[in-house]
Amino acid sequence: MTPKILIVEDEQKISRVLQLELGYENYHTEIAGDGKTALQLMEEKEWDLVLLDIMIPELSGFEVLRRLRKRDEHTPIILLTARDEVHDKVSGLDLGANDYITKPFQIEELLARIRVHLRRPKTKPQQMNTFSLGNLTVDPDSREVRQGDFLIELTAREFDLLLCLLRNKNIVMTRDQLIAQVWGYDYHGETNIVDVYIRYLRQKLEKDYGTKYIQTVRGVGYTIKDTNHET
Repeated sequence: MTPKILIVEDEQKISRVLQLELGYENYHTEIAGDGKTALQLMEEKEWDLVLLDIMIPELSGFEVLRRLRKRDEHTPIILLTARDEVHDKVSGLDLGANDYITKPFQIEELLARIRVHLRRPKTKPQQMNTFSLGNLTVDPDSREVRQGDFLIELTAREFDLLLCLLRNKNIVMTRDQLIAQVWGYDYHGETNIVDVYIRYLRQKLEKDYGTKYIQTVRGVGYTIKDTNHET
């Protein structure tokens, strides 16, 4: 079956060159010139790979990536960026990109990277349906949190924050990273909103049960580790 690649790029010359080159390699392609169109095409069709420019109108490439990864963890995504800053690369990988290539790039290198990602198995890896930490169990599908046999009621935002920390277990998440992944890149409020919701989570998860799950790394952010003690 011919691989289907979505090109998300607002510069018409670049998108057209990519479409022609990929066509020569027998890939089926479509072009989205902005973030909203990209998300719509991603919802309407199945893609084998996405080439995603960071600087696109309507919604940024980072925001498109964040929203896509909430419902699709497996489609390979290669970021196309004119920025050669480490922060942008790290942000993209943190949000779930599989690879990145900086403009201007050689088409041969891009084609090689595409072949690598398309060769990887199409079957979805087996994943745990729930996260367990000590006596705490979190089910992403039902969005239920239990402390032993007791159901703990969390708001949608509290649950998303907890799930983000669990999915990045043993990694210290900065406030900016948590805001980007939980509140979204269009959030323009204060970063101390993270501290407020961490306090809410601690009150519900830890206060009545005598177990500390969320650790503070002073001056950096928060993390959940396998060993439960606060630093």
